[in-house]
Amino acid sequence: MKLAKLAKSAISVGLVLLGCLLAAAPAGCGGGGTSGTGNGVASASGSDGTAIPANATFPDTLPSLRLTSTSAGVQQTVPLTVGQAFPPALLQPADGLVGQMSDGSQVPVQVDAKATHADGSIRHALLSTVVPALGPGQALTMQLAKGGRSSAAAAIPGPLLDAGFTASVNILVDGIAYSASADALLRSGGFSTWVAGPQASEWLMSAPLTSAAGTAHPHLQARFSIRHYPAANRARVDVTVENAWAFAPAPRNFTYSVQVLVGGRTVYANPQLVHTHHARWRKTSWWGGEPEIDAAHDAAYLMASRALPRYDPSLQISGAALSALASGWTGPKTEPMGAGQANPSMPDPGGRPDIGLIPGWAVMYLLSADRGARAVTFGTADLAGSWPIHYRDQQTGRPVSLANYPYMTLLGKDTDTVNPATGRAEAFPACGGDCSSPNTPDSPHQPAFSYLPYLLSGDHYHLEELQFWTMFNLFQDNPGFREAGKGLFKPDQVRGQAWSMRTLGEAAWITPDQDPLKLQFAGFLSNNLDWYIANFPANPNANRLAILDTNEYAIEYDGGVGVAPWQDDFFTSAIGRLDELGFVKARPLLSWKATFAVRRMTDPGFCWIFGSNYTLKVRDSASSPLYPSFSEVYRASAPAQAGLPCGGAAMAASLGLQPGEMVGFSATNIGYPSNLQPALAYSVNAGAPDAGSAWDVFMKRQVKPDYSDGPQFAVVPR
Repeated sequence: MKLAKLAKSAISVGLVLLGCLLAAAPAGCGGGGTSGTGNGVASASGSDGTAIPANATFPDTLPSLRLTSTSAGVQQTVPLTVGQAFPPALLQPADGLVGQMSDGSQVPVQVDAKATHADGSIRHALLSTVVPALGPGQALTMQLAKGGRSSAAAAIPGPLLDAGFTASVNILVDGIAYSASADALLRSGGFSTWVAGPQASEWLMSAPLTSAAGTAHPHLQARFSIRHYPAANRARVDVTVENAWAFAPAPRNFTYSVQVLVGGRTVYANPQLVHTHHARWRKTSWWGGEPEIDAAHDAAYLMASRALPRYDPSLQISGAALSALASGWTGPKTEPMGAGQANPSMPDPGGRPDIGLIPGWAVMYLLSADRGARAVTFGTADLAGSWPIHYRDQQTGRPVSLANYPYMTLLGKDTDTVNPATGRAEAFPACGGDCSSPNTPDSPHQPAFSYLPYLLSGDHYHLEELQFWTMFNLFQDNPGFREAGKGLFKPDQVRGQAWSMRTLGEAAWITPDQDPLKLQFAGFLSNNLDWYIANFPANPNANRLAILDTNEYAIEYDGGVGVAPWQDDFFTSAIGRLDELGFVKARPLLSWKATFAVRRMTDPGFCWIFGSNYTLKVRDSASSPLYPSFSEVYRASAPAQAGLPCGGAAMAASLGLQPGEMVGFSATNIGYPSNLQPALAYSVNAGAPDAGSAWDVFMKRQVKPDYSDGPQFAVVPR
């Protein structure tokens, strides 16, 4: 597999066991309040390493959903399931919910809790209901309220099967017909339960695609998620076909014809689908008729609950940009093995909307609730399966884990993968044919495909996508450099470390409590945070600039003397995101990292106009120590402007800019000042010294971007 980094030779290391879970931070290192002014001490801590800050402000009411009929006719018994995040202490596992409709009616709401906060309250759940009736284009607000107690009825598929439900996948590959049947799996009891209750039940199943002779295909597998709404006599059918076994011999691409049948009706067909190795594709349809309903979450509520970053609440998304986004959602990029809205070649340079804490198109949907933007957001998340990063363990049936194979890797020689504890190589099998792919993954430019879609939908597919990408980031590097099973990100580019930490933290936060991967993710996150803390905030010899000088990638610019501030800002914003989610070990690292962002705006020896320069020189030569002061950085990086009044007309003229305009494409929403904004916002949240002043300087600059058509960096302090 082609990756955007140099292969590294292995070094001999001993077996490293999975690290300890995140522990409570020292007093004063808990998450800050919503306003960003506090340094509250954690009042409770959970096994995933998160804590509830004592002085944080959270919503004290339950959220609402905006339900809109997308049908031109009257609909009866309209089923609905969504994912929903809740702030701490608000909803307990025993609490029941009802939906109070704006027309005065009330509906029961089934709660399937998945993840909990440190105090035991519900963090994330799937909510299911059936709306009795919706008129043409009718819009209703459903306000959630407590009512009764939560109770789950037995989830049995008998009534669905008795009603005549069938669903299957049929393929013809290498001249042999293979198939898999969801109804046969339901009849045999070969399923696990994802949702259970009187409103809806959902069953997860997997099976190899099997020939008429009973021979299972060695690589291709079908997976089904069948969600049944008994009151509506309807079922959502979620079909995924995978070419993803981690250790099956001779993996390769397969070209086949495929047909997906639901209730005897063809819902998807492709006469020549090229299915690349370690990739998967997904199609959803309905048995009994698809409900035409749009459910819009309260974005302000989700941001206030800290499940999402706080984007500028005053921002209005451009209607023209939304129309262009929707009209462009067509063609091969939207089909299996397509990349959707993402760049199929992740390592390509340049700013683009898929780079950020959340992709630009997803933030556009979040802030607008536009249906076209939703189609792009969820469609691109479906197509995250197109990249060759999906390695499923045949022993566990789950994404392959570094906890089980600490020496597996995509970089290095087979001898690098020998586990000294077992004496066995953990290398993935060599390609057995064509292993080309139109999609090239990496970590330095990796979008956050799946966190937001899983948060809002609760779909198991999106959860596993988040987990697959998290594990890919952990095992892609050579085990000698990542310290084997510790899964350290330090060998990567600074921006790669940033997005890997973001993805790992979100996976640890939202993965269901009962999923064994949750505590594994928490352990890997603990390992990384421990390493960063030991080498930076707890290291008396750490550099005075608070830059991430972890490896040769960090200071590779200008002949080995310069750093890319924007990459470092990505890392600071990712650590701020972890702090926002409540990971207590993130706070001391964020407080230390904030110095680099804040001092570029406030240090008296550094002109803030250059805080967003593409590179900054931080030493005299590749073998010299780093400068101890920002004034030295400034003089070395901007010698022609160092003697001019900061931000004045003379400086602007020398740079060809307007007075008060920052360098680095200040007017664009993907420019380097935009990259800096989330880092400054999270510095304010952490209560870092002078962070408020830095934010004031930044917001008073004369030239700012228009975030209405690209809001991925429009993060503001809490």
